[in-house]
Amino acid sequence: MGCCNRRCGLLAGAVFGAALAILGGILIPVGDQIIQSTVEKEAVIVPGTTAYENWISSAAFVYRQMWLFDVQNALDVVELGATPIVKERGPYTYKVRYLAKSNITAHNDAVSFLLPNGAIFEPDMSVGSEDDLVTTLNLAVAGAYSLVPKNLHFFLDHIIKSTKSSLFQRRSVREILWGYQDPILKDILGVFYPYNGTFDGYYTVNTGQDDISRVAMIERWQDASSFPPFVDKNKPIYFFSSDICRSVSSTFRETQDLWGIEVYRYVLPPSTFASPSINPDNKCFCTEKLVSRNCSMAGVLDVGPCRGGAPVYISLPHFLHGSDYLRQDVLGLNPSEENHFTYLDIEPITGFTLSFAKRLQVNMMYGPSKVISVLKHVKEYTVFPIVWLNEVRYIFQNRFIRYVCPTTRSLSCRILPASTIANMASVEEMILLCVIRNRQKKGAKSVGLCGGGM
Repeated sequence: MGCCNRRCGLLAGAVFGAALAILGGILIPVGDQIIQSTVEKEAVIVPGTTAYENWISSAAFVYRQMWLFDVQNALDVVELGATPIVKERGPYTYKVRYLAKSNITAHNDAVSFLLPNGAIFEPDMSVGSEDDLVTTLNLAVAGAYSLVPKNLHFFLDHIIKSTKSSLFQRRSVREILWGYQDPILKDILGVFYPYNGTFDGYYTVNTGQDDISRVAMIERWQDASSFPPFVDKNKPIYFFSSDICRSVSSTFRETQDLWGIEVYRYVLPPSTFASPSINPDNKCFCTEKLVSRNCSMAGVLDVGPCRGGAPVYISLPHFLHGSDYLRQDVLGLNPSEENHFTYLDIEPITGFTLSFAKRLQVNMMYGPSKVISVLKHVKEYTVFPIVWLNEVRYIFQNRFIRYVCPTTRSLSCRILPASTIANMASVEEMILLCVIRNRQKKGAKSVGLCGGGM
């Protein structure tokens, strides 16, 4: 009797296993349709969907690492006309983008919102304290040089002398980044001032209700937290960056493995910061013919028009992909494709951005003057680096479980044992199981992300 039961059990198991294999092969297209339907339903940015929950609050903290450029020969530059030599100091790390979106307003097939700005210093992720001193460009002198008409530069020279200011200044990391009382302007000045308590936006994005291919696409501004689902790696993706005041494209580079999840890595092409002769889209960022050498300068974008006219230039760190003379006018820079490029890792089914690294450099311009004493020995218009930042975001595993797995369990979920199938509530669950079994490539790495058991 026991032998018969054993043989019967083995026979039943074999028949059931074969039936499952056949069922899986037949129903995979049906399962794909169910997955697509689920993703399209859950990827819409409306209350009650997975995408909305992910979108409205920060799915993961964003950390901004910053490296400041410490001038090594400030006195020689001012008095002898020496070429500036800089040394990188950092990282000084801050937690940013940890606040939920605010002022959310729905209208038609779009939703508008503000991104609150906030920064919290992370000493354990930094090389020193915010009180560390750095010799950097005097922001007021560089700004006034461009903003004050040349026929009034003698007044500016008098103010610089009376306040005992110079082309460079020595201040703390906190002051340089977040603000200090400037003696020339009699006001607060800083690279990112004002920041805490301010907002980025308004942004207006499509909800995808009427057309899922337009979900999270810009109607008026946009960040890069998500894209329409079912990403086609043969097509570029676009997003808006308020740092450079424009929309940019990114192109597929390679497939990456992130916790056993296949993601598409997109990068900014070199043409993003190319000279207008190479990329005509950059023509509007060439506003100073003398500074840009008749718009032939590559590697920097003049964002002054959206920064109140201040001579602010954005580039990749260490002038990566920039004209050689940018690094000849300021010594000590060492661009690296590996360390200084920008990328986004996108899960292709949902369109969620699971990680990214946004790397940019903030620069200001100064030039020669026959009137302003601290600039009399300056020989060339110089785009001077102040700080470069690496803004990174990773959706940690617990967040990934919460936001991505409920949308499509074909990504990285545990393969259930056959004995569990009898307890499934619907045929849909069985179909999904068959699809999961068919698509599972790295079960050992996947187990624990969605199904526990790490």
